[in-house]
Amino acid sequence: MFSLTVREIASAVGAQNATDKWADVEISAVGFDTRKLFSGSLFVPLIGDNDGHAFIEKAIENGAKAAFWSRPLDEAPTEIPVIQVEDTLKALQALASYYLKKIHPKVIGITGSNGKTTTKDMTEAVVSSAYRVHKTQGNFNNHIGLPMTILEMPEDTEVIILEMGMNHADEIRVLSDLAEPDIAIITMIGESHIEYLGSRAGIADAKMEIISGLKPDGVLIYPGEEPLLEERVHSLVKEQLKTFGTTEKNDLYPLTIDAQMTETTFTTNAEPDLSITLPVLGTYNVTNALAALSAGLVLGISIEQAAPKLSVFQLTKNRTEWLTGIHESMILNDAYNANPTAMKLVLTNFSALPNTGRKIVVLGDMLELGQQSRELHKSIEEVLSAESIDQVFLYGNEMHVLYAALLGKFAEGHLHYFTGDKEPMIHQLKQLIQPKDHILIKSSLGTDLLTVVQELKV
Repeated sequence: MFSLTVREIASAVGAQNATDKWADVEISAVGFDTRKLFSGSLFVPLIGDNDGHAFIEKAIENGAKAAFWSRPLDEAPTEIPVIQVEDTLKALQALASYYLKKIHPKVIGITGSNGKTTTKDMTEAVVSSAYRVHKTQGNFNNHIGLPMTILEMPEDTEVIILEMGMNHADEIRVLSDLAEPDIAIITMIGESHIEYLGSRAGIADAKMEIISGLKPDGVLIYPGEEPLLEERVHSLVKEQLKTFGTTEKNDLYPLTIDAQMTETTFTTNAEPDLSITLPVLGTYNVTNALAALSAGLVLGISIEQAAPKLSVFQLTKNRTEWLTGIHESMILNDAYNANPTAMKLVLTNFSALPNTGRKIVVLGDMLELGQQSRELHKSIEEVLSAESIDQVFLYGNEMHVLYAALLGKFAEGHLHYFTGDKEPMIHQLKQLIQPKDHILIKSSLGTDLLTVVQELKV
């Protein structure tokens, strides 16, 4: 249970006004959305498209017991304590930093172009085999979500796992400096946000910002087969570096992998005789699990101790989940996020799965690829073969270049392209799908193929 007094909060954020009258008032939660407040909350009126100060009466009505305030004090309510600050967002972050130091858990920060959320979920499973754990919920992983995750941490938390997302340079630096991780994990370097960062090298620079706040004795866990990271880790000593990947050059790597429709089993060099089962599809998820297991090893958790928890870990919704589809089909829903590297990985794994029906893929635009968008969309052609995929449905303006590239590879009636209204594509899919078909649906969230998933699932 979160519990801070107004005195503590005012001191933590450097209040610009006197709060002695309210010093002993206890606050049990923090929130910025008036719809989600409850009795005992500190209201944080953030300023964005709307000014949160305008909703102070609603906040009080919904249980706010105190509030940050960056407008003139003569505009502030008088029935609850207000803590005047220059910037309410910075005050939120400062309060999170104070609370994190007060509870003093071990901190694991996770970033990467793909696999952040899955690795976070796996790391929670591994670490919970020995510690009380709190983690980022959903993808609440930005400059607002990360401090909120910290402030929602129970007071008995021993390890906190913080997902760190970004779109632009210097964003992860802010999050790392706030969190000061004991362990930092980079899952992979892909092409996400290349529109803003210019190149994969620029993306690697941005992801390496996670070591900005790394504790002096902290450890960086990263894919050892990524040259862009190998070139950038030299500011840390050897003892601070742990690698994972598919080959023997890494500290932790798989010896065997058996990927099935709903689970993947593997063994590692660290425990060759121990089979570890993941309740998810994909050889790429083995590398996510290796990152999680590496974090466990740093914390003194053996792979043998962690394996049972990994076998039952819960994947965040919309991350590569199997759903029952219409006409007794099965849908592999991966429509929450997409970049070229991730799309190729899931297509390769999907293509290799055994099944008695047909394989249908529905692929939507991958966003934020900038000037390289056409080239990167076209590159998906490498992993699409008429020998393993029966039907290909492409959606979105950016997918036209892939459609043109595939025209000679797929027979007439097996390659389909749509833009704009999704209903014609949904209608055609409903007419086409047969029992035992497997359907992969993958795109960036902004392309909104989740609408298609909703229409095709039972």
